[in-house]
Amino acid sequence: MSSLLYLIAIILIIGWIFGFFVYSVGGLIHILLVLAVVSVLLRLIGGRAV
Repeated sequence: MSSLLYLIAIILIIGWIFGFFVYSVGGLIHILLVLAVVSVLLRLIGGRAV
């Protein structure tokens, strides 16, 4: 489950970077970044040691 959260976070961060520099959609891109950060924080707070 932890690797899945990291995978989702990485995909969201890549999507945010790609969208920020290519499409400049605005709000949607920042939502992707927030989702990536939240998923990493949830992993750090609720996760166990690797």
